[in-house]
Amino acid sequence: MSEPRLPTGTSGVTLFTLFATSGTLICCALPILLVSLGLGAAVVAMTSHFPLLISLSQHKIWVFLFSGLLLALSGWLLYRPGRRCPADPVLARACSRARRWNLRVYWTSVALFCIGFLAAYVALPLRVWLGM
Repeated sequence: MSEPRLPTGTSGVTLFTLFATSGTLICCALPILLVSLGLGAAVVAMTSHFPLLISLSQHKIWVFLFSGLLLALSGWLLYRPGRRCPADPVLARACSRARRWNLRVYWTSVALFCIGFLAAYVALPLRVWLGM
């Protein structure tokens, strides 16, 4: 007899979303924060060791669009109608634990996306506009 298995979940998509939204912080929020604190040399050192950061910041619109689409997909997968845990007590416990962790990772991703968005599209233009 085969052992009952959990249905395929959203943990892979949720973790990939966390990875993608972390890119918004790395491309936009971290360099702005470091320069604001007077650590421009640290930004130069980072970009010389990781030249991909320059490409990410040049294409930040695509980074944010991709991350936003992944957030929307993850949110739909987590909150779609008809999503229930199995009736078996062991599987139900594992399913609810996995769902709890998926929700934590998802909302962490949302927070990272919002921080990156505010840094790239609110704080930086505001600094430029104020002449800081």
